[in-house]
Amino acid sequence: MQNKVTQKEVKKKAGAPERSKRVPMPKQGPEDRARNFYEVALGYDEESALKAAKRCLQCPKPPCREGCPVEIDIPAFIKHIVERRYDESIRVLKKYTNLAGVCGRVCPAEDQCEFKCVLSKIGAPVNVGYLERFAADKEVEKGPVNLELPPPTGKKIAVVGSGPAGVTAAGDLAKLGHDVILFEGLHRAGGVLVYGIPEFRLPKRIVQFEVDYLKHLGVKVETNFIVGRTMTIDELFEMGYDAIFMGVGAGTPDFLHIPGENLGGVYSANEFLTRSNLMKAYKFPEADTPINVGNVVAVIGGGNVTMDAARTALRLGAKQVIVVYRRSEAEMPARPQEVDNAREEGVRFQFLTNPVRMIGNEKGQVKQLECIRMELGEPDASGRRRPIPISNSNFLMDVDTVIIAIGSGANPIIRRTARGVDLTEEGHIIADPVTGRTSREGVWAGGDIVTGEATVISAMGAGKRAAKDIHQWLMKEPRQKWKPD
Repeated sequence: MQNKVTQKEVKKKAGAPERSKRVPMPKQGPEDRARNFYEVALGYDEESALKAAKRCLQCPKPPCREGCPVEIDIPAFIKHIVERRYDESIRVLKKYTNLAGVCGRVCPAEDQCEFKCVLSKIGAPVNVGYLERFAADKEVEKGPVNLELPPPTGKKIAVVGSGPAGVTAAGDLAKLGHDVILFEGLHRAGGVLVYGIPEFRLPKRIVQFEVDYLKHLGVKVETNFIVGRTMTIDELFEMGYDAIFMGVGAGTPDFLHIPGENLGGVYSANEFLTRSNLMKAYKFPEADTPINVGNVVAVIGGGNVTMDAARTALRLGAKQVIVVYRRSEAEMPARPQEVDNAREEGVRFQFLTNPVRMIGNEKGQVKQLECIRMELGEPDASGRRRPIPISNSNFLMDVDTVIIAIGSGANPIIRRTARGVDLTEEGHIIADPVTGRTSREGVWAGGDIVTGEATVISAMGAGKRAAKDIHQWLMKEPRQKWKPD
């Protein structure tokens, strides 16, 4: 329900002109941060947080909640910050999210809760994301807050995948009294939060704190366990699990399918970021997985992963990093603040450009990227203007490394993992977008394995909705109806 407030009323309630101004987030300087992996955004101190929190109008029907996929009571947690009751602030957050420290850093709040904030009518919205991070960081400093949990239900649930959808579903189900085991295929829990997002944007210690909090709630975490290879869904049911949630993400990289893509020095963003993040290539020689990026790196794509890969390449020693994108800057799906950060650090942008071939040297290493100029036509199915090649506009770019960051799809193992569950032609699980139910009774799914590559917060929303439906099914409570197409 919309908050029917006029611009005149907002201005009157806001009072002083400074209430219309956002409180900036302090950051490392561009020259320093471009050569280290420390967090770029430094977080609010108490004075800044209080100033930002006091801007909130405490709307009786807050539209900001409508923009939040996990429906956080935003005015309530901010009110507790104003009162300096930080434990109570985090308790409010914990009722709705199991990843406050993560979302306060990577959630695109500007397109969601902040977009709905009524203060946008007179200047700028409340800094919701920054305040969420402030409250979450207070919890990291002081230790996890305790929540009152209900008696055990005796129901046992397997959650497959420890990314944002899986962590959210596991945490919510544990809070409802269920016995939950979280399975992760890699040696460290966290999924894309650990291997896909760089340390300078999301420190591993923050993800680890959130995973440890699941254990605090009673969730058991089992790593190096690949459902589909280590054990199938059928075998999990035979072991006594009452329900299964699939939150395995979409981790198979898409490629350009152009000549030379198999040359040395050509990476998918998935491999590049995993080697840097999870295998700690940025700590070489302490770690044993170095990445020699050379002097010139081209990163193909225009999303947040593109920015992450480009900025990581700078930190690994590249002298020049060029983002190659086939549309204009206006069509880039990356968050504007991430584009700005990349540009401040020295990343260059080659817009309206599309690679057509990679050329190698006598050792089989990529040395040049052949591209063609593009122009924009009518909008395509995505709503963005379609890029059209310009004849005879090809040119060569000298490169030492090419990173392909154009998206990812479903892992083929899903066809073995999710037997009896309907899949799309591309291998994604078909599930109800509201409840997460699949075609197989007792199996739910959510996140990128259903929607394709999307945001952390959208995957969290899917995990939360599925957890609610799983609980209702297990406890024989009324449920929303859905029948797969």
